[in-house]
Amino acid sequence: MRFISKIFNSHSEKDGDFFLEITHILGFKPKTIGIYKKAFLHRSANKKDKNGNPMNYERLEFLGDSMLGTIISKYLYREVPLGDEGYLTKMRSKIVSREHLNELGKDLNLIKFVESRISKPHFGNNIYGNVFEALVGAIYLDRGYDYCEKFIYERVIGPYVDIEQLEGRVISYKSLVIEWCQKQKKQFHYNVYEDTGNDTLKHFAVKLSIDNNIIAKARATSKKKAEERASKRAFFALQNKMKKNK
Repeated sequence: MRFISKIFNSHSEKDGDFFLEITHILGFKPKTIGIYKKAFLHRSANKKDKNGNPMNYERLEFLGDSMLGTIISKYLYREVPLGDEGYLTKMRSKIVSREHLNELGKDLNLIKFVESRISKPHFGNNIYGNVFEALVGAIYLDRGYDYCEKFIYERVIGPYVDIEQLEGRVISYKSLVIEWCQKQKKQFHYNVYEDTGNDTLKHFAVKLSIDNNIIAKARATSKKKAEERASKRAFFALQNKMKKNK
């Protein structure tokens, strides 16, 4: 008993609160704690391994993204036996959307583990989803597919996935607007225009025109975000027509 206690205490002293907190999040004890530490290592930390190779969470993020896609695909294949390829692809996209993964990362407060030279308030929202995917990748490397699947079922599918709610969830207003315009044979254009705002960060201003009529305008820190925001405004402005002509 004393011997077992000595092992546990030495492990805790070495890895500190990180080991205990990660164990709580995972629902099981890690075998190789170093893999999980790497899952929260930001590029700005400029860490290197013993061979001089850069170390950060990006490779684990890539692996975690693949594992999430595979396990969610398997779940949907079993859960919706009548769903065709297009339906299953859309549903998977909704579950693993960047917005949804960011929510998961925030709920688990994963950002507190991130090691970086950048102040945490200066990170964008995507850091939450990035480290969540990296954590999934770390689980796969450390404990294999079964533990990875168990974690995703308990932390993603169980508490967050509701097929009926997901069917009505919009992941891209721009796609909806474009699809509607194409079906109705309407001309649409997203145009960037000059907008002299007082923001510290550079913003892009976008006008969405349909059949030469400006339907919506929006501003954001990237052209893509501005187009999505303008599309959302256009969707709510035109939703009655869209439902009628669907």
